Amino acid sequence: MEIKFYNRVTGKVDHEMVYGDKFIEWLYESPSGKGLSHLVCKAPISKFYGALQDLPLSQQKVAPFIKKFQIQMDDYLPEDGRTEQSPYSTFNQFFIRRFRPGKRSIVENPSEMAAFSEARYYGYESVLDNETVPVKGHNLKPKALIANSKWESTFEDGPLLLARLCPVDYHRYHFPDDGKIVDDYRVSGLYHSVNPLALKSKEDILITNERHVTILETKNFGKLAYIEVGAICVGKIIQSKPLDKGREFARGEEKGYFLFGGSTVIVVGEKGKWKPSADILANTKKGMETYLHLGMSVADRC
Repeated sequence: MEIKFYNRVTGKVDHEMVYGDKFIEWLYESPSGKGLSHLVCKAPISKFYGALQDLPLSQQKVAPFIKKFQIQMDDYLPEDGRTEQSPYSTFNQFFIRRFRPGKRSIVENPSEMAAFSEARYYGYESVLDNETVPVKGHNLKPKALIANSKWESTFEDGPLLLARLCPVDYHRYHFPDDGKIVDDYRVSGLYHSVNPLALKSKEDILITNERHVTILETKNFGKLAYIEVGAICVGKIIQSKPLDKGREFARGEEKGYFLFGGSTVIVVGEKGKWKPSADILANTKKGMETYLHLGMSVADRC
């Protein structure tokens, strides 16, 4: 399966190199893989594989990975306490690498929401709770995604942004605006892949996977349901600071990160408060994701 996306940085349509594509095709498209997927995607197995990426031996995977996917390492800092010659002690430390200061800028215009992940985005101007959102052959129900009756009516018929992080991407996620924490909870689940190869074969992945939901009150865009979705081999979803109710945060501030594996961040808003950027909306209608750098404009205030 060929995956195309629009790259706003270059202004061109690009083709995605899929990490582990043969394994994903086997797991979701072959009879034997489908038969074992319910075991492979359970938390203990996925977390065990993720934990292997913390072993010193996993460091050997870093250089071949960088070469194969042509990652621009000049953009990134070495792990704390490491040198430029030997920047990462394990594959997970490479995976959660940080940008060097100045390599990414955060949009400052208060009417524009800052991209919270460096990722491939789908966007929808409004989604009814009792409707479904088609994303590469699967359906996503916001009510089931949020999984909390307390907040269902708040986000009814609101806008939605879905940011898919590939294994090659920067895997830290950030706050899209200034604001404060209103609520925070986890929803237990499985660890299926969130790659389009998997989403095409299994339609309910994003509402059955493990996820972390934080309700934010933002300065310029109303309340947001900020949802981190676990994926196959993601050992953990890590929050960088405690998400205590009432804690304030700043636009562009790091919220957390995923350990090894591709994953997804979804943001759902209140009706009429904002809408995704025009190019994201247009590409989504074509069934194509839009790739953005962290901090670029991802939505506009209504």
